[in-house]
Amino acid sequence: MSENQVSQLKYGEREIQEGKLVTFPNPRPGRVYNISITLPEFTCQCPFSGYPDFATIYINYSPDETVVELKTIKLYINSYRDRYISHEETINQILDDFVTACDPLAIKIKGDYYPRGNVHTVVEVKHEKTSSEESP
Repeated sequence: MSENQVSQLKYGEREIQEGKLVTFPNPRPGRVYNISITLPEFTCQCPFSGYPDFATIYINYSPDETVVELKTIKLYINSYRDRYISHEETINQILDDFVTACDPLAIKIKGDYYPRGNVHTVVEVKHEKTSSEESP
């Protein structure tokens, strides 16, 4: 995208395009607690048909040293709206990006896709730190 095209984007479009997960220090490091986030308006494009796919994304994680800021999660998730990506790749990519951003103690991501053609798909992935990965 040229500089002119980027400058013509609306404020929200620029933020979505730049969407990356930003973190802040965990206010209670050493305490295990769970953060649950529901994103009911997820959308991407089917890489095979080009049709839009819609889903509710559920993120449940126990932070370690950092927590992901909520506004950046919204922008990051919205960055998928024009991507041609499969259900399976989407949920795995979200997990990979979350683990890279905040290195949680444990995380589970679930994509509950709206039925299309009488097929309802749910994809779940999870990650847990092993004892050798845990922070001192």
